[in-house]
Amino acid sequence: MKALVWAVAVVLYALVTFFGIGPVLMADGLRGERLLTLAVVLAIYAAITIGLRWALRRVSAASRS
Repeated sequence: MKALVWAVAVVLYALVTFFGIGPVLMADGLRGERLLTLAVVLAIYAAITIGLRWALRRVSAASRS
């Protein structure tokens, strides 16, 4: 089960990196637009990390009991 959680996390990180960082680096819009996109991408990374930590704790606690 822990391997499945890690696999989903890796896929999510890869998708956010591909579709999120690309527009930040390659955007031809205004600086404010790029910074807003960067802030959203960083917030998504934070949400995935928090969700990963929560899921790993839950899986770990379930395997102990």
